[in-house]
Amino acid sequence: MYKLKAAEWRPQHFKWTVKDRVATVALNRPERKNPLTFESYAELRDTFHKLQYADDVRVVVFTGEGGNFCSGGDVHEIIGPLLKMEMDELLYFTRMTGNLVKEMRNCPQPIIAAVDGVSAGAGAIIPMASDLRYATPEAKTAFLFVRVGLAGCDMAACAILPRIIGQGRASELLYTGRSMSAEEGLAWGYFNEIVPKDRLLARAQEMALSLANGPAFAHGMTKKCLHQEWSMTIEQALETEAEAQAICMQTKDYQRAYDAFVKKEKPKFEGN
Repeated sequence: MYKLKAAEWRPQHFKWTVKDRVATVALNRPERKNPLTFESYAELRDTFHKLQYADDVRVVVFTGEGGNFCSGGDVHEIIGPLLKMEMDELLYFTRMTGNLVKEMRNCPQPIIAAVDGVSAGAGAIIPMASDLRYATPEAKTAFLFVRVGLAGCDMAACAILPRIIGQGRASELLYTGRSMSAEEGLAWGYFNEIVPKDRLLARAQEMALSLANGPAFAHGMTKKCLHQEWSMTIEQALETEAEAQAICMQTKDYQRAYDAFVKKEKPKFEGN
């Protein structure tokens, strides 16, 4: 079987660690609030694509260093050059950024965003495209595309954000580009929890380890259904979930759970 060892990967444009089957992505340009470049976009896209072939990662934690998550595209390294591009080059770029979201949603591992400070533009899209989101009280989330003369419909924001916080609230954020506070994000269902700054990464990794110790194949199936069923009727979703659950019932983890229940023990899942 073709598998990759993610622990051996050495990305050039962000920090990457793998421990206890949890991979941690850390954007590490804190002096600029961790902006993205053409190269980091592409490397993140390719990394999430490869995760479907990695058997040593079951969950991913995505964070930023230095008190901020990500300020979006680098003004000097991305926005400036974009002004000099023709339509075909611009479309290549916008499709590439969208492909990062596609690969995040298609990889089987749940993704947990740990958000502190600035989370703006594409730096707001990454947590939005994640599965779970934890924030500090200082987190400020802004889908600020309109503030630089662009539409709010960037990197699937118009598709995903309304499903998380509702159409009206998403419309306000995308039309105005204003910041959403951590408290608003929690009340609106965007953030799963607000935690102190010094506990943020530990809390995200705690949840990641809990998920990594669970039935990995089943978690991947849950993520796939959560993503694919957006465009299904209820009847289609019922059939999809019937097939998914029948497949999960053939896994060894399902047998392990039953055996542990009979013995009055906690099941030890192995992900297959």
